[in-house]
Amino acid sequence: MRYPDSHKLEVKEKIVRAAGRLLRRDGLDAVSIPGLMKEVGLTHGGFYNHFADRDALVVEAVRVAAREGAIADESRDFAATVRDYLSEGHAAHPELGCVLAALGADGARASKSVRAAFAETARGFLSRLEVKRLGAARAARRSAPADETLAAASQLLGAIVLARLVNDDELAKRILAVARKQALAAG
Repeated sequence: MRYPDSHKLEVKEKIVRAAGRLLRRDGLDAVSIPGLMKEVGLTHGGFYNHFADRDALVVEAVRVAAREGAIADESRDFAATVRDYLSEGHAAHPELGCVLAALGADGARASKSVRAAFAETARGFLSRLEVKRLGAARAARRSAPADETLAAASQLLGAIVLARLVNDDELAKRILAVARKQALAAG
């Protein structure tokens, strides 16, 4: 049976999106190629029709995951982005959220190509946050993110990571609320 030309791209996208969710949920080292392919209903051998190796998949999954979520949504202003990013839902569901908050520490210890994808994603995060804070025209005139943008980015990422780590729902809610208040006041 011959598949349409679009089939291979659709399958690859399905693999990348599933990998992005599983990696954010379980960590870079916890997702195996056989487990991922089983998750998407394909055989392990089929993986190599789409990717040279596991790192190539992780690089694509990181890039795709970076284009999802509150920071990437260009229609949302700074205040809405902060509220969405520092929400209980985002803290509770790393598999659907920011790839930097979910995997940043893992990414810093990964292979050179994966580290490069995380570095690109981090710079994009800062750039998008800068645009949300200052507007596109003002942000375009800057050669580097403003100190306030760096502080806001650190606060957003740190608060999500900390809220996920404390293993205490009430404390996690407080962490998110305080970080939201501070980020919005400074923004």
